[in-house]
Amino acid sequence: MIESFYYTLLDLFPSDYLPDDFLPAVWLTIKLTAIASIAGLVLAIPLSIFALSKKAIIRLPIDAFSYFFRGTPLLVQIYLIYFGLGQFEAIRNSGWLWDNILTDAYKCVLIAFTLNTCAYTIEIFKGALKHTPKGEIEAGIAFGMSKFTLFRRVIFPSGFRRALPAYSNEVIFMLHGTAQASVLTLVDILGWARKVYSITYSPFIPFLIAALVYLVLTFCLVAIFRYCERRWLSHLQPTY
Repeated sequence: MIESFYYTLLDLFPSDYLPDDFLPAVWLTIKLTAIASIAGLVLAIPLSIFALSKKAIIRLPIDAFSYFFRGTPLLVQIYLIYFGLGQFEAIRNSGWLWDNILTDAYKCVLIAFTLNTCAYTIEIFKGALKHTPKGEIEAGIAFGMSKFTLFRRVIFPSGFRRALPAYSNEVIFMLHGTAQASVLTLVDILGWARKVYSITYSPFIPFLIAALVYLVLTFCLVAIFRYCERRWLSHLQPTY
């Protein structure tokens, strides 16, 4: 379906380079969504476990991190990382960190996306783990499981399955959030639409195509997560 958009662009825009920018823009959006979601998930799983700790010294820093990234706009976070950190001399003199990461728009956007989705994913998994049915825990204890085995074989798998529907929404929100990558001159789907608009002065068609591409990608994500839910949550479906 995305390729059909490509050939439509060939008819709409006679310029040679505009259609060539379309597929790389779609691929950039997909990469940003996939990498940020996977990295955010990897970070969020252990942090959500530590966030349930009864020790304030462990729990409070994670809560503060989650509150900050959930309480501020994603665009502000992008600006703080890309523009704000450069105001500190220690950061500018950090060598490899400054030269290879904080001056690279793509890497800064990816860091902002990862931290943002990580904060939301922490809360999703924390709630799912916290509300594990007591019967499942008691059953594991009755089998003589240690705390680690109980968490590994009962609490975490059960919580992950319950968190899946909410996590699927977070991945979709992350896909839509990648549209803000264009503020740092990255040519994602929205950046491509803005470029076409700036050249053709025709806003409706490029932004409509961008909206349709986001719709197609969202549909693909929904289909993937629906399959996962049917596979892992089938035992929770009502039987008639």
